[in-house]
Amino acid sequence: MEPNRVQFLENKTLLVTGASGFLSKVFVERVLSLQPNVKKLYLLVRASDNKSAEQRLHNEVFEKDLFKVLRKNIGDESLNALVSEKVVPVPGDVTLNNMGVSDSNLLQDMMQETDIVVHAAATTRFDERYDVALRINTFGALNVLNFAKKSVKAQLLLHVSTAYVCGERSGLIQEIPFAMGDTLHGKNKVDINTEMQLVEQRLKQLVEQGCSEEETKHAMRDLGLKRAKHFGLPNTYVFTKVMGEMFLGHYRENMPIVVIRPAMITSTFSDPFPGWIEGVKDTFNI
Repeated sequence: MEPNRVQFLENKTLLVTGASGFLSKVFVERVLSLQPNVKKLYLLVRASDNKSAEQRLHNEVFEKDLFKVLRKNIGDESLNALVSEKVVPVPGDVTLNNMGVSDSNLLQDMMQETDIVVHAAATTRFDERYDVALRINTFGALNVLNFAKKSVKAQLLLHVSTAYVCGERSGLIQEIPFAMGDTLHGKNKVDINTEMQLVEQRLKQLVEQGCSEEETKHAMRDLGLKRAKHFGLPNTYVFTKVMGEMFLGHYRENMPIVVIRPAMITSTFSDPFPGWIEGVKDTFNI
């Protein structure tokens, strides 16, 4: 991070969605390493309760090798104290209203204290079930935006999208926002509510046909890919991220939003050390 960016985070309270994901982990490590005077980090993960959320963050975030440099620099005891002081585990689900935060006191604290919302929660499977991808990547973005708009102090919503919303084009491609309904080929307009209705209708048909869970999964994957291709996009992941951007642009009102569109995320380049990687990273599918 550049020095002025680091300074900006001093005494700020951040909400980070998808906190157990690769990108969020790196972000949290960088914040704690470079700006330990951050006021608070609300880290949202899918969990049934506070204890489960805390355990997930411990096992899937802070115990990872990613934090070994920080741990070495300040020691185990100091790192544990820093995490205990700054980090608030939040059990939730971005597919739900209020991001699924059921603890009313915690939700109220978040709405009163959050300065910056970092929305990184997503499903990144290219051929994800269409119903799943729509709920997480599209309607999840809207739910996070609605939370940010209700937050008293919120200065910024930082939304992580993908470079591949540009579609399969060549040459210089300008970074322009999507208006509601826009498509790359300029033909059929996208109606997000219609897309959800198609999903619900197809799921109902599959139930009536007595399809197995495996058959339903494949049918939902096929539907997502078919709809993406219909609108000139390569896969379900990209299509649902495009629609998520549409929601943000259309409903943001006065909320400042920054959309970043990274290309393929593989490993750390230099900090905290080169080459830290997690999960299956396959660039051949791009």
